[in-house]
Amino acid sequence: MRGDLPQPMSLLWWALTLMWAALIFYLSTQTFAPDFSQCVLAVVLHFLHLRISPDTFSFLHALLRKLAHLTEYAIFALFLYGLPGERRRRLWQPQRAITSILVAALYSLTDEYHQLYVPGRHASLLDCGLDTIGASLAMLVPYTLKQVSILRSTTPSPRVQTL
Repeated sequence: MRGDLPQPMSLLWWALTLMWAALIFYLSTQTFAPDFSQCVLAVVLHFLHLRISPDTFSFLHALLRKLAHLTEYAIFALFLYGLPGERRRRLWQPQRAITSILVAALYSLTDEYHQLYVPGRHASLLDCGLDTIGASLAMLVPYTLKQVSILRSTTPSPRVQTL
């Protein structure tokens, strides 16, 4: 990737991308099985002095876990999309967005495959779908930035009158 940013910044960005991928892999270990997130949710609710029914707790727990999938893969896709602040690169590149989504989706499949061999975890194509949706939604960020940039460049600036 070439741009106006210095080479060390580019290397740092890709190092962060790889670290995020490693974090996703680590979050798929037995340590972060559903029992862990149930415990965290119970502690948070207790801290907030909230009492809810077991059905509501189960719903919130499932929602929390599924939102985590969307979020972690949205962030991963943004890392894959590339360096912020590159001046030579256009803000919105559809081909790069598609590639970012596909790489995130493929990584999601490998992550779910990994979970087949982790005690207390299971593989789910539904989770792969959520991961891919998260990556796809993340591509709204560079697309929206491009649209804002277009609006700013076509909006006439107010003229200052001098006396």
